[in-house]
Amino acid sequence: MRLGLALGYWGRGPDPGQLELAREAERLGYDSVWTAEAWGSDAFTPLTWIAAHTSRIRLGTAVAQMAARSPTATAMHALTLDHLSGGRMLLGLGLSGPQVVEGWYGRPFPASPLTATREYVEVVRQALRREGPVRLEGRYCSHPYAGEDGTGLGRPLKSITHPLRSGLPVLLGAEGPKNIAQTTRIADGWLPLYWSPMRADVYEASLGGLPDGFMIAPLARAAVCDDVAKGLLPVKAMLGFYIGGMGHASRNFHADLMARMGFEAEARRIQELFAQGRREEAALAVPDVFADEISLIGPRARIADRLAAWRSGPVTDLLVTAPDRETLRVLAALNG
Repeated sequence: MRLGLALGYWGRGPDPGQLELAREAERLGYDSVWTAEAWGSDAFTPLTWIAAHTSRIRLGTAVAQMAARSPTATAMHALTLDHLSGGRMLLGLGLSGPQVVEGWYGRPFPASPLTATREYVEVVRQALRREGPVRLEGRYCSHPYAGEDGTGLGRPLKSITHPLRSGLPVLLGAEGPKNIAQTTRIADGWLPLYWSPMRADVYEASLGGLPDGFMIAPLARAAVCDDVAKGLLPVKAMLGFYIGGMGHASRNFHADLMARMGFEAEARRIQELFAQGRREEAALAVPDVFADEISLIGPRARIADRLAAWRSGPVTDLLVTAPDRETLRVLAALNG
């Protein structure tokens, strides 16, 4: 199991310590470093900055939002950064949810998310393979554009720039069972948002017949500390926000996933509290057992014991959100 460093997206501004964390992760032998985006900082610019200050560590987006860019624009970002970094790019994509797609990007959330994802990935693949002009007559992707409001003058194009790697890896953030199953067929890897080694059976039906080399790369917060309950508070705050605030009460993929993992009543309670503006209570309502299962928190010996459970399953890459260098060092030593 390889280790990766997940830096996420910025809050009010850039974290001045992120670059040094990335460089420390590379020094310790971490395989990859990952950035993200929500509705503030983008995923590609910080990753390019990190690329310029590192030499070996692979560079991933976890995730770049599909609604933010056309698929050909995403392919342009990926192939450009792949060239500049010497072939280190990992393209992680996610559809996001209606709240973000319609509220921030001002676009309709697709009625068929699986079709939209499949078409998006197909266009990205065509652009990166550069075997010919990009062509797709899809429900959501039309290349050339053939809508009634177009001029009819568009023509099929292929990238001027030759990609460094036509097989640049594409990973998908997917949460629903059908979406995960599709991911195993059309992508090179899967980026689970929540993964519990104790509940891997939740995904078993969707992960049948994995292709060789398929990456399963969940994100997990890690922190070496003496007080487990205190160490879990940032995990619970994150879960409270995602489950309570990242989606509508009637359509929240994160809450639905938590429910499938055995915490349905708790997920709905968190949503209820968050909707009432009681955010601190929503975070505290996250069960410690759930927060603990999807993270690596506590003294070194406890983390070593729990890390063994992560290594025993199908996870190929553990992407850790770690707040300090010492945690990175401990995980590197324990992972061997």
